Amino acid sequence: MSAPDREFIFGVDLDGVCADYTAGFREVVAADKGVTPDSLGPQLGWDYKEWGVSDRADFERLHRRAVMDDRMFRDLPMVDGAAEALWRLSDAGVWIRIITHRIQSNWGHAVAVADTVHWLDSVGIPYRDICFLGQKPQVEADAYVDDAPHNITALRSAGNQVIVFDTEYNQGLAGPRAVDWLQVEALVGGMLDHGVQTQLPGVDDPAGRLHNRLSGGAG
Repeated sequence: MSAPDREFIFGVDLDGVCADYTAGFREVVAADKGVTPDSLGPQLGWDYKEWGVSDRADFERLHRRAVMDDRMFRDLPMVDGAAEALWRLSDAGVWIRIITHRIQSNWGHAVAVADTVHWLDSVGIPYRDICFLGQKPQVEADAYVDDAPHNITALRSAGNQVIVFDTEYNQGLAGPRAVDWLQVEALVGGMLDHGVQTQLPGVDDPAGRLHNRLSGGAG
């Protein structure tokens, strides 16, 4: 639980938690292999081998194409309910800290960062700051939500509270676990002294609400 003289910091992963990376990457892999996206089954493992991605080098090649050629980070689908739940948490006094590993390679940093910020604004996700880095335990937060098994294990090994965002490839990890953003919100609310309201005015239009904030309006 956070100290009374500062805000509760919630570290939020992007890909697989707020943004549906798998849906976007499916399109890229299908195009590369000359098949339809529907022919690729669900993502069962972290390495996408079930889609015919042969090794790390093959993944890096496809990921680079996705980021640099297709500009995938600009228009990934948002995971249902992410923006609305984060607005309610923000309104409850939670400091939303986006933490992502999107500049993991030695190329395309400007594109990845610009497209990430564009996407966050376009879908209306609120946040107070954003960190681009690989070693998430280096970031201070009171609790985290993540889907990646290696990140969750590293964060917990450093003594952090981590909510597992439920996927096929993290079933071996212990809870707390959330299958959707309503469950994430409830778990974080349980960590706060004052809880979280279930509905607040304007939260049904997160993109419009963020636009009002950016333009100096109310809401």
